[in-house]
Amino acid sequence: MNEISIILIEDHDLTRMGLRAALQAHSALKVIGEAANATQGLKLLETAKPDVAVVDIGLPDMDGIELTRKFKRHQAESGQTGTKILILTMDHTEDAVLAAFAAGADSYYMKETSISKLTEAIQATHGGNSWIDPAIANVVLRKMRQGIPGESQGSDKTPKTVKIEALASEYEQVLETYPLTQRELEILELIVAGCSNGQIAEKLYITVGTVKTHVRNILNKLCADDRTQAAVRALRSGLVA
Repeated sequence: MNEISIILIEDHDLTRMGLRAALQAHSALKVIGEAANATQGLKLLETAKPDVAVVDIGLPDMDGIELTRKFKRHQAESGQTGTKILILTMDHTEDAVLAAFAAGADSYYMKETSISKLTEAIQATHGGNSWIDPAIANVVLRKMRQGIPGESQGSDKTPKTVKIEALASEYEQVLETYPLTQRELEILELIVAGCSNGQIAEKLYITVGTVKTHVRNILNKLCADDRTQAAVRALRSGLVA
C-alpha cells in the first residue's frame, strides 16, 4: 500500500514536532512538509500537494478555517482536488464546528484524542470518509434538529420532507425527486449519535429490517458511502442553518 503523504500546519513547535514523530512512526504515513503559520501553509499546500493536510484551527496570521476556505477555492479553480483537510483543534464550540465544515473541511479532530485515533482519522479522511470526532457529534445532532421544520407536528401518515440544497448538480436531481422523510431524519440523527441498527429499532419501535431499509435510502439520497459521510454531507448541504 502506498504511503499517505501529510503536511502539518501547526504554530506550536513542540506540538508539531510531537505530531511529526508520532505519525512518522506509522509505516503507512509520511510527513512531507510542515508550516508554522497559514501563509506558509497555503503555499505548501499548493506546491507539495499532499494527500492529507492536518491544519490547526488557531494559527497566528489566519485561522485554520479561513485557510481551508482559501485552499478549497484554489482547488476548485485549479482542479487540484486530491488533498483532504483535517482540522485539528481543542475547540468544539458550535460556531467553530459548523464554520469548519462550511469552509470545506473534510474531517474535524479534537487534540485531546489519542494519537492512534489520529492515524485512523487520517487514513479515513484519505479514503474519502469524513471523520467526525465523537466530541462534536452532539453539535451536529443539535443543528440537525433545528433544521427540521415543524418537527412536533403531523404524523408518519403524511411524512414531512426536507429538501437538501447546495450539493453537486448531479446529486440535486436525486434529492429533488427523493427528499428525506421525517423518519429518515430521525434515523440520521441516531446514526450521528452512534446508535447501532438494533438501538435505532428499539428507540423508534420499528424492526431492524426496517431500519436497514431506511439507512440504505438515506445513504442513497445523500450519495454517501457510509454513515459518517452522510452526516457530514447533510450538515454541509442544507439540513442545518
